[in-house]
Amino acid sequence: MRPPRVRIVMAALLGVLGLLCLPGAPGAPAVAAPAPPGTPDVLLTDQASKRILLLDGARVGWDPATDPSAVKWAFSPLGDARYADLRPAVSWVHPDEAKVRTHRGRTYVLTTASYGFAAVVEYPSGRRYWGGTLSPGTIRHNPHSIELLPDGNVAVAGSTGDVVRLYAASQGPGEVPFASYTLDDAHGLQWDPERRVLWALGGDRLVALRAGGTAARPTLGVAYEIPLPTPHGHDLFQVAGRPDRLWVTTGTEVLQYSKSRKAFVRDFAGAADISRANVKAVGNDPVTGRVASTVPESGLEETWWTRNVTVHRPGGTYRLVNGGIYKARWWLPVRV
Repeated sequence: MRPPRVRIVMAALLGVLGLLCLPGAPGAPAVAAPAPPGTPDVLLTDQASKRILLLDGARVGWDPATDPSAVKWAFSPLGDARYADLRPAVSWVHPDEAKVRTHRGRTYVLTTASYGFAAVVEYPSGRRYWGGTLSPGTIRHNPHSIELLPDGNVAVAGSTGDVVRLYAASQGPGEVPFASYTLDDAHGLQWDPERRVLWALGGDRLVALRAGGTAARPTLGVAYEIPLPTPHGHDLFQVAGRPDRLWVTTGTEVLQYSKSRKAFVRDFAGAADISRANVKAVGNDPVTGRVASTVPESGLEETWWTRNVTVHRPGGTYRLVNGGIYKARWWLPVRV
């Protein structure tokens, strides 16, 4: 038994430590809330390992090196003969987009990398539906997002190339004709099944593009555009469960865009915590109501990396040990 005075001192120290561990306390470490039942898995781009990872959403921490079961699926074209013509050794440098779609009964992961790589990958086989490169080995075009259209064609946004390209991917898995639309600092793409337009996010505007021509010879034209309220548009994603809304991130905030009102709004639940600078990806789960987002953290190899996926409503954090996350999205396959 400890002397009373020692017990009192120990109790005081434990009390202080407990306060430091409370969410929101000054200097508190990130507190990981347990994932509610039904939480989806998380699809992310891990630039540290140069892989797309599908990680167990029921866990609050992932350490693939010591617990490989945390990884439900992974993709990298490196060493894969099916993607050899895309020169992944030079084009797959910083994977920067991953999203899941279903099309004609199959599930696909859409992905790009900043040094030219763009592909639609069948899940879980890894087979190639389509793949292309924009200036492989350079960041001249910097593919930053990708989308699959109902006719099977594929759109790619290149940020430094200031371009949205619509490839006739329905015609084959490799080199095919494409149409182009010039969009400064093109960063995000999202197909809209109700309005039948391809939304594209640039550095200073949101644009609704109309795909025309034929599947074999597509064209792209602008149907509507609106200036962003703040500059440096980055991520564009459908608000799950609300067809009228799009998630839009800029250099300083997170917004939603109401298609019917043709207006950017800040009235979504949790906006005060979700909206912040430099959000690279954001999306919601309509079942649990949770919102996931990524923001760069300091001290890592690249200034745009993070090891955390922040979750809101309720708050929490997923952490990837030794990771270099750029974007993260709930695994919610969307049919196109």
